[in-house]
Amino acid sequence: MLLAGLLSGGLSIPPAIAFDFFGLFGGGDETPPPPNAETLPYSLDFTVVGADKTLVQNLKDASTLQRLTSDPPPDAESLVRRAEADLPRLNDALWGAGYYNARIAITVAGMPLSLPASRPEAAIRAATAYRARALVPVQVIVDPGPQFVLRNVAVLDARTGRPFMPDELPPRIVKIEPGDPARAADIVAAQARIVDHFRAQSRPFAKVTGQNPVVTHPAQVMDISLTLDPGPRAGIGDIAVRGAENVDPAVVRSFIYTEPGDPYSPAALASMRKSILSIEALSSVRIREGETLDAYGNLPLFVDITERQPRVIGASVQYSTTDGPAVRAYWAHRNLFGGAERLRLEGSLFYLTEDGGRPEEDDDDFDWDDLGGRFRASFLKPALWGTRNDFLADALVERDRTEGYTSRLVNGTAGIRHRFSETFSIQGGIEYEKGQASDILGQVDYTLVGLPLSVTYDSTDNTLDPTRGMKLLASVTPYPDFLGSSVPMTIARGTASAYWSIDEESRYVLAGRLGLGSIIGPDLEEIPANRRFFAGGGGSVRGFGYRSLSPTFLGEPIGGRSLLEASVEARIKVTDTIGIVPFVDAGTAFESSYPDFDESIRVSAGLGLRYYTAIGPIRLDVATPIRREQGDDRSFAIYVGIGQAF
Repeated sequence: MLLAGLLSGGLSIPPAIAFDFFGLFGGGDETPPPPNAETLPYSLDFTVVGADKTLVQNLKDASTLQRLTSDPPPDAESLVRRAEADLPRLNDALWGAGYYNARIAITVAGMPLSLPASRPEAAIRAATAYRARALVPVQVIVDPGPQFVLRNVAVLDARTGRPFMPDELPPRIVKIEPGDPARAADIVAAQARIVDHFRAQSRPFAKVTGQNPVVTHPAQVMDISLTLDPGPRAGIGDIAVRGAENVDPAVVRSFIYTEPGDPYSPAALASMRKSILSIEALSSVRIREGETLDAYGNLPLFVDITERQPRVIGASVQYSTTDGPAVRAYWAHRNLFGGAERLRLEGSLFYLTEDGGRPEEDDDDFDWDDLGGRFRASFLKPALWGTRNDFLADALVERDRTEGYTSRLVNGTAGIRHRFSETFSIQGGIEYEKGQASDILGQVDYTLVGLPLSVTYDSTDNTLDPTRGMKLLASVTPYPDFLGSSVPMTIARGTASAYWSIDEESRYVLAGRLGLGSIIGPDLEEIPANRRFFAGGGGSVRGFGYRSLSPTFLGEPIGGRSLLEASVEARIKVTDTIGIVPFVDAGTAFESSYPDFDESIRVSAGLGLRYYTAIGPIRLDVATPIRREQGDDRSFAIYVGIGQAF
């Protein structure tokens, strides 16, 4: 209703909150342009009496006058219509916040408007007089009044007309209860939670069939009753794949792990979509539900897919103070033969100058010995013959140059991966590598023929920013001499990480990671340097130099036969876009084949800053060793990247 008394000049207005949001919540600059002949700019005095910041923001977001201040209307009639449109919007926002006795007043050029506006002609004439002379004064005053509370809350079963029992509908799902603010937004959210609860119980047609809010103005309370029809239980029915023009639908079907008759749930559909999107040839997946159950009581599903452009090319240039400059280029085809086959060719060149990327003062000449490079070709054929088996092949030619060693190698691997589900897979194959590695311990010319076996489990909810679930990657590769290996050994490695969201909004997340590695068989000096374990750096123990934590010889790290790495992080969102991450890392490489806890395990601590974007968090970490030892070359280290550290 109108707040006419506030405009009469005879009523004292209590302290109010005025809007000045600097564009943080609107479309940018809200400063009106100067008076002109083409448009009718206006100045806005927007006042909310005695409200908190949350309500002020909600009202501002609902106000077209506030949002479009910098975009004036062409004439007075359009300005008045814009102001009139704010009356129901502001009223809805106030009701949504539980203020059912609110009063709203809007004047244009001193003329009050009402809802419905029966005669806005006076305001139009008054505003027209300001054209090209001055800004039209527009005043909005809102008195929210008291916030109503809930008195009675009932959720009724449409089948019986009786309230649901607690075991059918737990109070933690409804959440709203007597004494809570009577916010319409909270009631709508409760309806959504109740429907989601029953849909998760394999009832796809659950819906609210009635709502009866009764507002008692003198008592400032609301009684609310909701009626819900749970609908029948259903399983998942036939699944139709549509939109596949160049990709074989059988490939898409192989990434669907549900079978007809499996219980229906929104979580099952979300997992299905996530699994299908792992096919690189696809850009989007939409899953639509049928409108009726089939003869078996199952719900048909329709999977609509959109394909990506098949070819992609890219390049990058980078520089590291530890590794020197590098350039990289790649080309990939995502659907080589029409079965979502991926072929990727990638090449890179990098140059390592002496002393960790810093050229020697007495030698600025280019040295071919410090030039490294690698060329890799990888091929993936998913869904062999429509099954859940994928064929993978990889070929690599590399000359690697680090501060600790130089290596040259040719490597080829081929294997079969079987996907048990969207979270669990196992892979086995064969690997061949021939190379030469030299470091301070000497040179090793070697041939390796191995049988790699790996297991992968990933139940996390997000690749770049996981907040729930766990990841596990374990691999073991024996290189026996009877297959032709010149250095018979077995290399095993495992990494596990877990994520626990303390609150429902995932503003507080605890994350932990543990990595282990072991080489069984030969003595340390017989193992090629590029196959030994090192710790330290951004993906390992932050705060220490890259690959600097290991046994040493003459002061130089030479790598170890076992590895231990661990990290703990507390990921705290300060705002929706800014977060801080205190963390502790620990680890090192050991000379023995198993971690020797009698040796010194290096520990570092640090603080990270996260800026959350649509593609993932941008990460800035600063770390320092807890205790510095002789040979440590830095007091702290800085790391920048996209995605969480692990």
